[in-house]
Amino acid sequence: MRLTGGRLDQIWGRRGLLSLTLLPLSWLFSALVKVRRALYGWGVLPIENVSAPVIVIGNLRVGGTGKTPLVIALVEILRARGFVPGVISRGYGGSYARRGRPTALVDHDDARLFGDEIVLVWRRCQVPAAVGKSRAKAARKLLAAHPEVNVIVSDDGLQHYGLARTIELVVWDERGMGNGRLLPAGPLREPIKRLRTVSAIVYNGTAFAPPPGTDTLPHYTMQIDPGLAYQLAHPTQKQPLGWFGRDHGLAAAGIGNPPRFFAMLRRAGLSFTELALPDHFDYRTEPFDARFEWILITEKDAVKCNQSTDTRIWVVPICARLDVDFETFIVENLRAPQ
Repeated sequence: MRLTGGRLDQIWGRRGLLSLTLLPLSWLFSALVKVRRALYGWGVLPIENVSAPVIVIGNLRVGGTGKTPLVIALVEILRARGFVPGVISRGYGGSYARRGRPTALVDHDDARLFGDEIVLVWRRCQVPAAVGKSRAKAARKLLAAHPEVNVIVSDDGLQHYGLARTIELVVWDERGMGNGRLLPAGPLREPIKRLRTVSAIVYNGTAFAPPPGTDTLPHYTMQIDPGLAYQLAHPTQKQPLGWFGRDHGLAAAGIGNPPRFFAMLRRAGLSFTELALPDHFDYRTEPFDARFEWILITEKDAVKCNQSTDTRIWVVPICARLDVDFETFIVENLRAPQ
C-alpha cells in the first residue's frame, strides 16, 4: 500500500492501531534525537559560526507547512530594510545534495541538480543561493561566492544543529502536532517541547491556536494569496484565476500539502479535478492526459517542467503576507548585539 501525504495525515492525526504498532520505532527515533542534540550541547559535535547572522526557517512536523513562501517573503523584507540576504538549502531532490557537495547557484538553475525549492526561491528573488547537505558548508560556500551577503536565510534546517543561528522560525499550520508522536508513529521530527526554544512561530492560516507550551513566544500570522496565473510555455501571458471557469480543468500539485493548493483555488471559485502528486515529483514524464482544457500547477512544480510546450499548463504564483510586527521583530533581532 502506497501512503500519500493525505493518508499519512489521517494516520498521524489519531492514535490508531498503525500508529501504536510503530511506537517502538518512534521511541528509538526519539532516543537518537535526544542523544544527537546532547552531543551538540556538550560540544562533542561542533557548532559552526559563520561571518553573517543566520535565520533558520523550519518546521517540527513533516509535510509542507509553507516554509518556501516564508523564505521568499523574508528575502523581500530584508532587502526592503537594507540587508543583502542570501539563501541556503539542502537542495532536497537535487543531485548535488545527494553527492554531499556544497554548490552555489551561479551559472544555471536546473532543479534536478539543485532541488526544486531553492531554484524556485532563486528565480523568484534573484538572490544569492547555495545548496549542501551540510548547512554550515553551504553557508561558507555562499559567503565565498557572494561576500556582499550580510544575512543568511536557511530554507529548512531546524534540526541541523551544526550551523549556529541567530533566529529560529517555526512554520505551523492547521494540522498542528497531529497525534503528538514522533516519526514514524506520528508527524513530529522532534518533541513538541522543542518549540519552547525557538525565536518565534509563524502560523500559515487564519484560526491560530498556539501549540502547547508556547503562549509566551512571539506568534505571527502568514496569509497566502494567489497571483495572476501565467502560461508555462509563454510566461508573459497572464490571466486571473476567474478566467479559467468552472469545468474541464485539472489542478496538480507535487508539494508537501497539495490540499492547501486545491483549497486556495476553490476559494477563488474554481471547480476542477485534483491530481495530488508526490512531494518533489520530478516530471520526467508528464502526468497530464488530453481530456483537460486547462491545467493549473504550483511554482514548485513549474521549475521542473518548464521545458514543456503544453499551452494548457498555467502556473499559479503565491505571495505571503505577514504582519508588520513580524518585520520589526526580525530587524530588531538582527541588529541586537550578538
